[in-house]
Formats: sequence, structure tokens, C-alpha cells
Amino acid sequence: MIEAIVLGSGTSNGVPSLGIEYPQTFLRDPRNHRTRTSLLLRSPEGTILVDCAPEMRLQLLREGVRKIDGVIVTHTHADHIMGMDDLRSFCLRNKSSMPIYAWPEYQADLRRVFAYAFKDFPDGIEVPRFELRDLPECLTTCGIEFEILRLEHGPWPVAGLRIGGLAYLTDVGRIPPAAMERLQGLDCLILDAVRYKPHPNHFNFEQAMEVAAQLAARITYFTHLSHDYDHAVVEAELPPQIRLAFDGLRIRVAAKSP
Repeated sequence: MIEAIVLGSGTSNGVPSLGIEYPQTFLRDPRNHRTRTSLLLRSPEGTILVDCAPEMRLQLLREGVRKIDGVIVTHTHADHIMGMDDLRSFCLRNKSSMPIYAWPEYQADLRRVFAYAFKDFPDGIEVPRFELRDLPECLTTCGIEFEILRLEHGPWPVAGLRIGGLAYLTDVGRIPPAAMERLQGLDCLILDAVRYKPHPNHFNFEQAMEVAAQLAARITYFTHLSHDYDHAVVEAELPPQIRLAFDGLRIRVAAKSP
């Protein structure tokens, strides 16, 4: 079995968002405190991080993660990569570069944003070191088998993941038919449902409910959530097979697809 941990379940602003006054009833529920979206996968052979949220350091400290063996980048929007500088601690600990799996167009972004991670410096200057690797359609690393799906996030392609009976689809506004075919028979679906009103690049609540019904996973967790969602209030109105993800949610994953 593989363990999946939802490190962050929030939208790009995080929740609570800056400059907004929230009711104390909202703030008292820890599930309404959402860091930016990220996922961790642990197997007996290693640990893979999916995206590096701006709060990555705090997320990993919270979960007691002391080793990362590789990173999958779904796309290079700021809320998914701006924690990457903190990978330096693992590079120093491992005395090696961090394997970063990304599509070629996103590798170009990483080289631009984190140019210093690829430059030479005198001894004593500590920077992260990234070993960029192409993200293939099928990837096996740390004993975990990933199917990589090409999804649409407005005009940007985004990588969806299937790991055995689990699918992780963050930042998605359309799932092409070929990907829908590869998402049948799921035990667990983690799906973007950013807010209630329509969004040009993300599924909103109504669209996510439609996709969840089409895929009919045994359980679906909505993620990338804005402050539209007061966790306890919304969950009380959902059918039992639809839940809201929250920071620290743990899911046991079958190692292979059925």
C-alpha cells in the first residue's frame, strides 16, 4: 500500500486570504485553514512530492517529512512551484540534486525562475540543485507507478496523476475524453472544485459534482478550495461519497490500478 497525504487543499490565495475578515465560527474549524495545493506520496521505497506550494516548508514540518526522493511538477503557476527553493535542505542532506519531473515546456519555466539552481558557485554558498527529467506518460519511481494524464487548465496543460486506485486532478477546467477513459474504476478521486461561481480555468462546485458523478469513484474529495467552502457546513449537505479535502488528510492507496 501507498500513503497519500494532502499537504495543502487551498486555492492560490490560501485560506484565510489576506485582507479579509472572517467569522470566528469559520476560523475555529482547522479544516478551513488551507495552505496551497500539494500532495505527498509515501511507499516503503521512498517519498514523492507533487508540486511545491509556497508553504511547502511548513507543510513538511507539520507532517514530519525528513526526506524527499523526487518531485513531480503538474504545472508552473506560482502556487505550485514557489516552495521549490526549500528543496535545498534535502539536496544538502542527500548530497545530490533533486530529481524534478516536468514536461519540457515547464522545465523551461523552472530554469528561468530558479536559474541559480543550475549555476556554479564557490564553496560555502548553498543553493538547491535540480535535476530536470522529462515527465513520461508512465513513470515508476520509489516503487510507485504513476499514469500521467494531460488535462486542461484554461490555456495551460496540467498533469493529472493516477496512482493505482487514486487519481489526483488539481487545477483542471476540462478533462479530455482520452483522460476520462483512463480514470474509470477509481477508489478515490481528488478533484479541483475551486469555488461556487464559474471560473474560466477551474472546475467550480457544480462542474466538479458532474465530473464526480461521471467517474463514480468510491469516494471523491474536492480540493484547491477557496473560502467559499465552510468545511462543516458544506459537508453536511453533500452526499456521503463526496467530501472536502483538508490539510493533513491521509488516504491509503492500492499500489496498482484495478
